[in-house]
Amino acid sequence: MFATFTAPSFGPVHNRPSSGRPCRCGTHHDQDDDTLGTPLNPDTYDYEAAVLWNAHAGALWRRFSTYLRREVAKRAGLSQRRLRDHARVSFAKVAEYQKRGAVHFHAVIRLDGPAGGDTPPPPWATAELLTDAIRAATDKVRVDGPAIDGHAHTFTFGRQLDVRTIRSADFNDGQELTERAVAAYIAKYATKGAETATGALDRPLKFAAELAQLDISDHARRLIRTAWDLGARKSLEHLRLRAWAHMLGFRGHFSTKSRRYSTTLGALRDARAEWRRAQAAAAQPERGTDTTYVLAHWVFAGTGLSSAEAWLAASLEPAPGTEGEPTK
Repeated sequence: MFATFTAPSFGPVHNRPSSGRPCRCGTHHDQDDDTLGTPLNPDTYDYEAAVLWNAHAGALWRRFSTYLRREVAKRAGLSQRRLRDHARVSFAKVAEYQKRGAVHFHAVIRLDGPAGGDTPPPPWATAELLTDAIRAATDKVRVDGPAIDGHAHTFTFGRQLDVRTIRSADFNDGQELTERAVAAYIAKYATKGAETATGALDRPLKFAAELAQLDISDHARRLIRTAWDLGARKSLEHLRLRAWAHMLGFRGHFSTKSRRYSTTLGALRDARAEWRRAQAAAAQPERGTDTTYVLAHWVFAGTGLSSAEAWLAASLEPAPGTEGEPTK
């Protein structure tokens, strides 16, 4: 299944309703309108919750993945421990910033056999069962956040949840897509950082005063400023909000996957190294394949003088113009 998980609302924003109606402000915004995603009323927009949502989005996903396995096991009539003997839930997801600066996730979620993608799933593992489990887990998952000035935060996913079967004609306007095509589809989000969606920074801040000199939107400026101010609270230091203020509080990886979803990064590195060795051997066939060539190495040359030794050496040198005079 291909699922999109959104953030909840933190206040009304300028948008382009799918119904074709105008925005709440009465305007039909163009696709590239800079006001899209910005609050209708910045003074009532919950910037604090928006930043804290980004900071807890990774934890919310991790808990969702646990709930999802529970829901799949429940629908299969199995315990979570026994589920491992029959099927395995695998996923690959990417994070994307919406125009309003809130993170949401696109995920390919799959039911495999007990050994992962190399084994077929059991007969009961249907698209309908997985879809129902995804929706149930999304409705139940909660992450308790910090209480700030007497206001307790609890984080959930937004009401807009889109779940589609990949190998079906309803995925992309009647066009059936394979899993490989979907992988290419979600890969584009790897290049969309916070600065793409909001015009925000692409590097960490050193001082809050830098914000006044930056050419960024007012909405992005307020999100970053909120993250910076929250980062000064002792109770929130574990969120490292100042270090991640330029990412609007989100400090997770843009892409993650379950261990059994596909190959590992280590295997990919080994494959690249092997390919390079084969490429080099083909370019110079006269060299034996059993020989190891050292392309670079370090040799100890020595050490310089310490500060005391340098002073002593300088004091022993004769003054200019007195090289020929006898030593007294």
